[in-house]
Formats: sequence, structure tokens, C-alpha cells
Amino acid sequence: MADDGFQGPAVLVTVARVEGSGPREPGAWMLVGANFDVVGTIGGGRLEFDALALARDMLAGRSSPGTHRYALGPSLGQCCGGVVFLQFEHVPAAELAALRARLAVPGTPLALFGGGHVGRAIVRACAELPFALTWIDSRDEIFPTGLPANVRCEHSDPVQSAVRDLAPGTLVLAMSFSHAEDLDIVAACLQRRRERGDLPFIGLIGSATKWATFRHRLERRGFAESELDGVHCPIGIPGIGGKEPAVIAASAVAQLLLARSTTH
Repeated sequence: MADDGFQGPAVLVTVARVEGSGPREPGAWMLVGANFDVVGTIGGGRLEFDALALARDMLAGRSSPGTHRYALGPSLGQCCGGVVFLQFEHVPAAELAALRARLAVPGTPLALFGGGHVGRAIVRACAELPFALTWIDSRDEIFPTGLPANVRCEHSDPVQSAVRDLAPGTLVLAMSFSHAEDLDIVAACLQRRRERGDLPFIGLIGSATKWATFRHRLERRGFAESELDGVHCPIGIPGIGGKEPAVIAASAVAQLLLARSTTH
């Protein structure tokens, strides 16, 4: 949970239970500050509008904490058809720091090798997504300032040595400034996957021609066809065209979200 700047008390609204279809899953939350600032969302629409009104009544002393039932039908103008139970909890100012720790959910580890245009676009695309991104490059002073809170930068030379220390379950994207570096990164990932089996996604930027060349070189390094079949190259969702960095990033991040859903 990012620093929200709340100075006074707040109300935490949490999706306690969902029967049928609902806009968010149990555990989704929204924090309403005393100055009516809002962090998070329970799904938007009339449901959230009514929840905000009740939270503000609570902050004004006109209602009490508790759980409220919302039927998502004609009366709310939402056709999800389910029933959502929202829990309203008053949070004194002194307990906001503890609440931040309680709500913090670790993101899926993602290692991004390469600080070029596409790498920067991927960092921007991941800024508000559930990833804990480690951005790795062999060059000094390549990383820009003002990075999102979920990004940590790491200088590694040789760059592939960083693969050894990645957290288990890390998704990997290789897109360095050098094809030689990319080859070493992928080889290190495949070796770690062979030894530990804990890198569920290995993606490599490039064309089908680049991958054919890499595949031949990796075969010469002793990797089997079944191991090489586990590398995603080109990266991204098939059918999304365009070579602009932002387009490539959007497609690659969508692919990562799909990979993430299979590991949770």
C-alpha cells in the first residue's frame, strides 16, 4: 500500500463475501480518509458510490462499523446479479501505519534484464500492477530516476550472474542491449530451471529468426529441445502487431499477467 498522505482517521471498506457475481473478489479493499481521499477500490459503480457515502457518514459520526449487504440488481443499477457483503472498519490515525503493513501484499517477482526503450516502457506499464519488479542491467547509470514503488534496480556485471539470486517463482524477461548478453541470460535461466525448476516464465525479446539462431546456440551448450520449448520468443500476445516500445510492453505485460495467473 503506497503512502496515501492520510493524516486523520479513516474507514477501511473490505469485500467480506460475495454470493454469485460481483465486481471484486473477497479481500478487495478501499480506504476512505477523513479529508475524503480514497485509496483502492471495491469495484466502482453504484456499489462503490454507496459505500463511499456510508464511509463518510461513519467518519462524521452518523453511522457505526459493521457489515452491510448489497444486492447487485436493479436497485443499484448494476446487473452483476450477485450479492456483496462489505465490512466497514473505523481506523484511528494512530493505527494507519499498522494498517499499511496489514494490507501490503507482495507482488509476483519479475526480473527485467535491460534498460532500453522497451524495458522502460515495461516498467511504466507495471507501475500499478501486482509485480515486484527487479530491473537489471550491466551498464552503470542506465536507470532513470523517479521509478515506481514496486521497482528495484540492480547493476550486475556479468549480467547473467543476477539469475542465481532471483527469488523462487520469478518471471523473467530478457531484453538487454546485447544479443550476447541475452543469450547468456537465457542460458543461465535454463540452467537454473534445470537445477531448481523455480523460474516459471522465461521470455526473450526478438524475432523468430533471432530465436532460431539462439536455439541452435543453446543446443550446442547442451540444452534439450524440451527445455528450449519453454522459452517464449517472440514475447507478447500473438496477434498484437506494432513495434513501438509501448505496444510491445503492453503485449508482453499482458502475457506476464496470464503467466502470473497460472502460478497463483
